Amino acid sequence: MSSTANGKNGTWRNWGGNVSARPAREVTPASVDELAAAVRRAAEDGLKVKAVGAGHSFTSIAATDGVLIRPQLLTGIRSIDRENMTVTVESGTPLKRLNVALAREGLSLTNMGDIMEQTVSGATSTGTHGTGRDSASIAAQIKGLELVTADGSVLTCSEKENPEVFAAARVGLGALGLVTAITFAVEPVFLLTAREEPMPFDRVLSDFEELWAENEHFEFYWFPHTGSTNTKRNNRSAGPEKPVPQLKSWIEDEFLSNGVFQVANWVGRAVPATIPAIAQISSKALSARTYTDIPYKVFTSPRRVRFLEMEYAVPRAAVVETLRELKAMVDRSGLRVSFPVEVRTAPADDITLSTASGRDSAYIAVHMFRGTPYQRYFTSAERIFTAHEGRPHWGKIHTRDAEYFSRVYPRFGEFTALRDRLDPDRLFQNDYLRRVLGA
Repeated sequence: MSSTANGKNGTWRNWGGNVSARPAREVTPASVDELAAAVRRAAEDGLKVKAVGAGHSFTSIAATDGVLIRPQLLTGIRSIDRENMTVTVESGTPLKRLNVALAREGLSLTNMGDIMEQTVSGATSTGTHGTGRDSASIAAQIKGLELVTADGSVLTCSEKENPEVFAAARVGLGALGLVTAITFAVEPVFLLTAREEPMPFDRVLSDFEELWAENEHFEFYWFPHTGSTNTKRNNRSAGPEKPVPQLKSWIEDEFLSNGVFQVANWVGRAVPATIPAIAQISSKALSARTYTDIPYKVFTSPRRVRFLEMEYAVPRAAVVETLRELKAMVDRSGLRVSFPVEVRTAPADDITLSTASGRDSAYIAVHMFRGTPYQRYFTSAERIFTAHEGRPHWGKIHTRDAEYFSRVYPRFGEFTALRDRLDPDRLFQNDYLRRVLGA
């Protein structure tokens, strides 16, 4: 059951390559019982415990020098309940496998993020989201959770059972226990028509409320050093299905969005002065297109170019002002930014530490190509985001701590009190949790 870490001499690394850890041991449990036993043994040995999914977080939220739990044997669908329209899956199931399996059963999640490499528990525990006017993050679609707590016991929660745990554990940061299964609300599979088109930055900002109100899922990418954006509107459709033709899909999603983009970023990293010119070309490379397909084929796309990312949720009412400040900062800073800024929205939800907890939110994500110095850009952006009481994505780079979070999350104390109850000895603690939740 135990194994060594991947990589050289037992080192674990995240997807972005900016976080590494050397756990004392790794465990790959094949059942909930084995996982519970591993938790009890770690406690006896005085070791901390962390579960790691696909390593898609840019923060050290999953890093540990204690016991690293790998969930790849805890995968697959446990059950489908067609009467209540729910599906229960093992925590290590990759979102990709869940989406494909659901589609085969004629079912779908209501909303999802734009990549699907992550495990269901990793994605929900960090608050991963897509964009939506009425439908929220992946965690907001959870109807029930099963977790192994610090004493090695299995706890289940839902709106009716242990509701105070349910309120917090849907976005639990790995601090309350190790999630072993998740029950999601699902619906009959449906079609979405995606309309992608370039639009001037100023027009997107002046029409933002309208674009948000008129579309079920609206998002856009702004290319720094240009006045251009690429907008995407996804709305439910009666059909017929009209997927992007395979060659066109390869050219646009693989060649332009991944291949050429990778080369452009290599050039930009080597010769930063070329970035504004490359940005002008990049912003015009993707032409307008409309296609209709099942949800996961519309919401998600491959991301093969490695980058680092910071994303903040600001009140939706503040998004236009925040973006104007961000553009002004980039324009006067002399920074060279080769990655577009991504803007999405989510309605308020009732999850204690969800970035959209209790307020309608807009997300602004800034990225830098891996291997490029990112600190100055991210620090300047973060200053703007925090001035608007922004809440950083739990799995993306930020410098905030418990003192800050206690101000921007009205229910912060509710979460930490629950953690005191479920994990009094801090078995699931690591440096990141110490910083964001306090000791």
